[in-house]
Amino acid sequence: MNNKNAFYAQSGGVTSVINTSACGVIETARINKQHIGTVFAGYNGIIGALQEELIDTSKESDASIAALRYTPSGAFGSCRYKLKSLQENKREYERLIAVFEAHDIGYFFYNGGGDSADTCLKVSQLAETMGYPIQAIHIPKTVDNDLPITDNCPGFGSVAKYVAVSTREASFDVASMAKTSTKVFIVEVMGRHAGWIAAAGGLASDCLTEIPLIILFPEIEFMRSDFCGRVEQLVQQHGYVSVVVSEGVRDGSGKFLSDQGLTDAFGHAQLGGVAPVVASMVKQDLGYKYHWAVADYLQRAARHIASKTDVEQAYAVGKATVEMALAGENAVMPAIIRKSNDPYQWCIEKAPLHEVANVEKKMPREYITPDGFGITDVCRQYLEPLIQGEDYPPYRKGLPQYVRLKNVLTEKKLHSFEI
Repeated sequence: MNNKNAFYAQSGGVTSVINTSACGVIETARINKQHIGTVFAGYNGIIGALQEELIDTSKESDASIAALRYTPSGAFGSCRYKLKSLQENKREYERLIAVFEAHDIGYFFYNGGGDSADTCLKVSQLAETMGYPIQAIHIPKTVDNDLPITDNCPGFGSVAKYVAVSTREASFDVASMAKTSTKVFIVEVMGRHAGWIAAAGGLASDCLTEIPLIILFPEIEFMRSDFCGRVEQLVQQHGYVSVVVSEGVRDGSGKFLSDQGLTDAFGHAQLGGVAPVVASMVKQDLGYKYHWAVADYLQRAARHIASKTDVEQAYAVGKATVEMALAGENAVMPAIIRKSNDPYQWCIEKAPLHEVANVEKKMPREYITPDGFGITDVCRQYLEPLIQGEDYPPYRKGLPQYVRLKNVLTEKKLHSFEI
């Protein structure tokens, strides 16, 4: 399959380092231009393939591609769109093949989370199901850190760093005001079913900087009386408390506290607004003055405080993707394998995609304290290496300088396609 072109796309919620993986893919492909042709990027993910909106990355300078390493968001646009099975929608797969054939594409690189891994797996089977040879490799990405096999997911380390830093800084603020004002600060973080991001808030407190913290995990059933009891206890002991709550926290009936009754494009419950729900409980049951905040996009867009470890790993999985493709691999994902905690050492190995797609990795119970409100030392040992180091972007006039690509679309060769 030498000299075939490649299709790269970004999927799902973006991160502060997904463009770093894109940089790794494109730079490595350019180094191996005798074996791989043009890298086309899907405009808005897989939708770009279906609608034949392919960005010609060869139109971008080496300097612009290198600048992707420091730029947050999805440089080519992302989407939440999950391919149905071949039996349910053969039309989409026929369209993909038509686009791939028209543009001589033999490599498919899909950068995303669990649903994206499923899409990538389906594309990898096109040779078997529809007779079109293509090598599909999934590039791991998700701030939720819930992909299996890989030790951690690119994007998570930087979110973890942002949440830990923000929780510590806000806690200092609350402590200074607690005597006559706010006694409870609540920050809501992402995490639908897995509490990895919430757990990162636990790093805000350590032996040198002790902070009264409560963490609410999706893995632990929320009990209002237990929660308010712990809030009262810590306020009485320390004068204040900070609460890190995951958007995916559920009550005893299994219902999300923040369920808005809406669903996203993947059919998942649309969450958001658990912080004010929890804050109202504090007010009603205890009468304490509170403040709450929702980290939302800020936590995953904060490239200015990205983890150096995360940046290095994001680039490494992008680079490994191309190398695996050129080695003839198909239906695999470059996974980060932890070799040791101290010193922190890791390597990249391939993981079978059928073991990744549609599998969600939750927090082990041993990572959560027995009372369900904090992280254990084992969890801390896992998390701490992932937030190490700083990798600041270039600054100009006090602001980070991020690149905006030209994103020149290649000429269409096929008829239009409605999705």
